[in-house]
Amino acid sequence: MPRRPTLLLAGDSTAAQKDMSAAPETGWGMALPFFLAEEVVVDNHAMNGRSSRSFIEEGRLDVVLGALRPGDRLLVQYGHNDQSDRPERHTEPWAGYQECLLRHVKGARDRGAHPVLLTPVERRAFDAGGRAVSTHGAYPDAMRAVAAQENVPLVDVSALSLTRWEQLGPEATKECFLWVGETRDNTHFRPRGAIEVARLVARGLADVGAVPRSWLGDLEAAVPDDLVVWPRAAPDPLGSAAR
Repeated sequence: MPRRPTLLLAGDSTAAQKDMSAAPETGWGMALPFFLAEEVVVDNHAMNGRSSRSFIEEGRLDVVLGALRPGDRLLVQYGHNDQSDRPERHTEPWAGYQECLLRHVKGARDRGAHPVLLTPVERRAFDAGGRAVSTHGAYPDAMRAVAAQENVPLVDVSALSLTRWEQLGPEATKECFLWVGETRDNTHFRPRGAIEVARLVARGLADVGAVPRSWLGDLEAAVPDDLVVWPRAAPDPLGSAAR
């Protein structure tokens, strides 16, 4: 039986699958199927707290590469945790970060799959004048350079999300991020934000020709927040001890 069209995701909490215990936190990877054709499979390996470095060092990239088949697309998005001061996570944008991205790119290509680089989605951050501001330093530019050097399709989620957050403004973006009860989280999404970012990603995949058009659904579809669901448990390919 032919393999269904498959997108694999490697990244951090902004894309990751969440279970019921984390609701309403929602990774954009959970909302991506709303903008894809029904036959397309999303195999989401993104994991909370991981950087390009720790994803590799924990053996997660090996798991992803083992799952790849010729013709699959590997979507790669890191940056939030690469900025961390924690030594097991931190990378320098023009050194370790690029080296880790190249390992993803080469690993996918060696298996006949197609890598796609996604710059990190922007946090909810505004200046005193209400303009959205970038928080990722040199990491987006470092990824753009790898994409250009290696001729890898790039979806510039940093730029796309910055524009979208500015369109929505400081107040409306609270409905996208985890501003719930006493929580004031400007990094992670609830359903509305995950849907917004997933739409940007799907449009970006179309714009750069990273997937066949037949893999995509209605990119302008109205998606109610209550279509997002959380499973009772989100299994970790490395087991619960790796969380």
